[in-house]
Amino acid sequence: MKYASDAPKERAAETAARTGVPASAPEEQQRGTRNRVARSILDHGPSTAAELAVRLELTQAAVRRHLDTLVADGVVEPREKRVYGARGRGRPAKVFALTDCGRDAFDQAYDQLAVDALRWIEQSAGGGEAGRAAVAAFARARLAAQAQGYRGAVEAAAPGRRTEALADALSADGYAATARSAPVGEQLCQHHCPVAHAAERYPQLCEAETEVFSQLLGTHVQRLATIAHGDGVCTTFIPKTGKVEKTHPRTTRTTTASASTAGRNSA
Repeated sequence: MKYASDAPKERAAETAARTGVPASAPEEQQRGTRNRVARSILDHGPSTAAELAVRLELTQAAVRRHLDTLVADGVVEPREKRVYGARGRGRPAKVFALTDCGRDAFDQAYDQLAVDALRWIEQSAGGGEAGRAAVAAFARARLAAQAQGYRGAVEAAAPGRRTEALADALSADGYAATARSAPVGEQLCQHHCPVAHAAERYPQLCEAETEVFSQLLGTHVQRLATIAHGDGVCTTFIPKTGKVEKTHPRTTRTTTASASTAGRNSA
């Protein structure tokens, strides 16, 4: 049996389920939940409201309410989700990605310092082609030193787990990286770039990083997308290396893949 005094409690419970926090929660708690939503997008890349709801254990209605606020604040923006191959029927799913403003809130206090330092290197070398070469040399030296911390983890991993090991090492350095299967290979996804603004001005940083990934994984890799160029995730395609697979006691088959066959990263 329900009593009249139970109605306010029921309405409060419904509000809490709908918004993700109790109706009486202070604005600070509301902001905390919105920060969790934004952080989840940072760690996992552009996400649908349904995906966020599952990760954060909230209702989709609650997530959409917080997304509306984050969009209004310029922290996230809606995008059409990219898909591999032919698109199915119906409207494409909408995903939410962090904007530049949203990324600025996460661990980018030294980004302007990096831009200033690279500009100084470029100008000290005389600008022009010589300046760009000097920045490229610095980027390669920096990434080579950084790679020393990754090499042990990658080489200790089983051949089929090396991309995952590299992703774990990158995550420890703040890149929120993941590894996932892709057509004829794997994708290494970096959902956060601590120097995104610097890389936008100096693409040599991305080029040097791609070279290092290739060296660590022992195969040619292809950069498909970068946060610095406006993509939701920095994505590197790692093709399956040529190897002999037994298909019959008397026959063998060689599997190879070309990076040119890879699909573009989903938004």
